Amino acid sequence: MNEIFKAIDIFFQSLNHIAENIMMFDIFFGSIEGTKMPFVVAILIVAGVYLTLKMGFVNLRMFTHSLAIVKGKYKTKDDKGLISPFQSLATALSATVGIGNIAAVSIAISLGGAGAAFWMIMAGFLGMTLKFTEVTLSLKYREFLPDGTIMGGGMEYLSRGLADKGMAKTGKVMAMIFAFFMILGALGAGNTFQISQALPIVQGQIPYFKDAPWAFGLIMAFVTGLVIIGGIKRIAHVAEKIVPIMVIFYLTMVFWVLGTYFTAIPQAFALIFNEAFSANAVAGGIFGAMAQGFQRAVFSNEAGLGSAGIAHSASRVKYPIRQGLVSLYEPFIDTVVVCTMTALVVILTGSYLGGTEVLDTAIAAKQGSVITSTAFGSVVSWFPTVLGFAIFMFAFSTMISWAYYGERAWVYLFGSKTSIVYKLIFLGFIVIATVADTGTMVDFSSTLFLALAIPNLFGLMIMSGDVRKMLSEYIDKLKSGELGKEAIRD
Repeated sequence: MNEIFKAIDIFFQSLNHIAENIMMFDIFFGSIEGTKMPFVVAILIVAGVYLTLKMGFVNLRMFTHSLAIVKGKYKTKDDKGLISPFQSLATALSATVGIGNIAAVSIAISLGGAGAAFWMIMAGFLGMTLKFTEVTLSLKYREFLPDGTIMGGGMEYLSRGLADKGMAKTGKVMAMIFAFFMILGALGAGNTFQISQALPIVQGQIPYFKDAPWAFGLIMAFVTGLVIIGGIKRIAHVAEKIVPIMVIFYLTMVFWVLGTYFTAIPQAFALIFNEAFSANAVAGGIFGAMAQGFQRAVFSNEAGLGSAGIAHSASRVKYPIRQGLVSLYEPFIDTVVVCTMTALVVILTGSYLGGTEVLDTAIAAKQGSVITSTAFGSVVSWFPTVLGFAIFMFAFSTMISWAYYGERAWVYLFGSKTSIVYKLIFLGFIVIATVADTGTMVDFSSTLFLALAIPNLFGLMIMSGDVRKMLSEYIDKLKSGELGKEAIRD
């Protein structure tokens, strides 16, 4: 068995080396050497700025209307779908509000300095428009399958949307590449990464799992299997219950820490802002902080990757734009709120640097959740125990959503009759992640996780004019009062 795991590790090492060479380019600024900006992060920044301007800052001007939709004030008799807009939002949030908010934030700050937090916030702001655009297209091009399920997300709007633009062959190829990346990303970033970050925290609180890590894997596989076998309706039902609870639960701990360091909060924000624009800041100055901030923010909120559209496509709505507006709250809650709060905890307690120097990349990548746990434990000794429970819930919620994302991609490639094969593979990887060295696979799949943005952004840019037109027409109907008249009241 060890030989098999070793062979798998060598295979993914080779693939990861190839992927990194494709995905990265070096940027040198004067005396700053070795700063690397992932190519995918660079194009995400450009696309985020471009679409935010093109959509007329929809992430600001439609924010309150989005909340009204979430509350159910614009339901109509013509709504079609399987789950409510709120359930879709909760399902998508369960995939994003998770270990990334605990581990990725600490990793970003440990590698890029306090300034990385500023760029995470900026990534969240721009990510709101990216998410709006891709979710709107997901609803426009979703497909109702004979088995009663709905197919949406990047696979559908790349294939069908680009076909409408006279690029059918290109769209089909990109959709298949996207689906392939989605499956591997789900197994790695949406599965083994979650386990690799949750396991050391749980082992610290329950010593039994140090000697029997496989037992933790079996427990996680069992509870995850109970949910994902039931499909999107069961996933959405679970997500709408646990997401609000776990966010409130986590933020309660955060506010406790912030209350302890209340007088130092202004200095923390000053440090974040100064290091965000300091050429002499740690880990490559401005561009080092920017690279880490945007990269980890994308890993957390998934804006621009096309993944969340899979969950949103099942929503009961009449207008595609309407669910796109609901999705604005994903990057806002995930990154602008939760990630910022985590960043303040890590910075105020000084846990990310030990006071003086940035952590080694490999150490930070493996110990992100441990760094955050240490930060909480420095304020209240029993907080790591509570955080252990939160991490368990965060990992669980992320895995059930990403299991669905990967399953939809699998169905797109291989058909709905084989979906159970994917689900069993996904559950098997949970157990494998606790007993094998899956570090290389996590690195490789995380690279492919970001690589989802390449075909996705290509499609978003080409179809962005259609989304802007749909938005303008929707706003005209809103101003005329037509949308209010067709809404049904409970």
